[in-house]
Amino acid sequence: MDEELFPSTPGKIKSDRRTFHRCFASTSTMFLWALFLIALTASYLSFIATGNHHIHHTSHRSVTGPHWEKRVVSSSQIHRKNGFSVLVTGAAGFVGTHVSLALKKRGDGVVGIDNFNDYYDPALKKARRKMLESKNIFIINADINDQNVLAKLFEIVAFTHVMHLAAQAGVRYAMENPKSYVHSNIAGLVTLLEQCKSADPQPAVVWASSSSVYGLNDKVPFSESDRTDQPASLYAATKKAGEEITHTYNHIYGLSITGLRFFTVYGPWGRPDMAYFSFTKNILKGKPITVYRGKNGVDLARDFTYIDDIVKGCVGSLDTAGKSTGSGGKKKGPAPYRIFNLGNTSPVTVPTLVSILEKNLKMKAKKNVVDMPGNGDVPFTHANISLAQRELGYKPTTDLPTGLRKFVKWYLWYYGYEQGKVKSVKS
Repeated sequence: MDEELFPSTPGKIKSDRRTFHRCFASTSTMFLWALFLIALTASYLSFIATGNHHIHHTSHRSVTGPHWEKRVVSSSQIHRKNGFSVLVTGAAGFVGTHVSLALKKRGDGVVGIDNFNDYYDPALKKARRKMLESKNIFIINADINDQNVLAKLFEIVAFTHVMHLAAQAGVRYAMENPKSYVHSNIAGLVTLLEQCKSADPQPAVVWASSSSVYGLNDKVPFSESDRTDQPASLYAATKKAGEEITHTYNHIYGLSITGLRFFTVYGPWGRPDMAYFSFTKNILKGKPITVYRGKNGVDLARDFTYIDDIVKGCVGSLDTAGKSTGSGGKKKGPAPYRIFNLGNTSPVTVPTLVSILEKNLKMKAKKNVVDMPGNGDVPFTHANISLAQRELGYKPTTDLPTGLRKFVKWYLWYYGYEQGKVKSVKS
């Protein structure tokens, strides 16, 4: 297996800057968000009462016994001076896998948790888990809403940091299964923060928000200080709610919080529901792909960001996160609250993306070009990354042609095209 197909080591990260950025909403906006959260919570409680889960989670064994605890302790061991012990949620996910490997490679202790749901093919998540376990990274098969599991983990390990990447992703799927977004992105976040604020010592928390929070904002490039009160999808609304919730826990309990607004992350071991991934699958199978266009025939554009660059931003956020100031749920002083854009700051149109894939696959796509439906997608994204550059030393280095070349190489290897034994790809 070519080393290029695996995550690379993060680049140089600044760790001596401690300027903190706050995003405050107006009183009226906060009131509206409070009402929104109440409505979502009520919806979620109704959802739990009916037991109407559309996404299935892989069952897990009870969290007991010396062998299980031994694996947790071993995985959390730190092997560098002043290293971290990090709990990574969503560790078998796309970003979670890459971040976990990067942290372990540099000597940090890493323990993962993932519920292995079937939003997309669980076989890919299990393959990622196999790769992680080969590096002595233990992944607990559990949901972040499981308070008993979280309590047990924090009892065994004094985590210095939490990298919260578990979430229900996807803009369009929210129209099919909205309650799963409340379950993961709001209830799961609160369950995790409750455990973190009660810990002694409290860990610093870095978590994945989303560029989707910019919603219908037409000012470009998107900056952290821009308005984010016009979400275009339920997914975006739950991520914006997460920003308000984390601010509350920072204010009341002294948790150090850093939110990261990811911009269209792509690369090897990626998510099959993303356009670049599904386009690749269908082009290879000779099936047509659907290319959406915006109003007046304008091409959609995205600020595609390669996974290695995102990992650098995640690691930089951990390295510069100030300490939480609370203990056992009681705040002792102000703690940092930060939000950063992590993008490539070079938007590329979707037709250009398709052309690059055609070149790498040496096949022409059968394109159906249609107008973008009202499903929550936005016509463009473009990140202003000056704040992350200044505070994290964040500097993306991979352009889309280079990143897609690496993705295609991985895809052909993983699905067996190089050996002529093509694996089945779940539709």
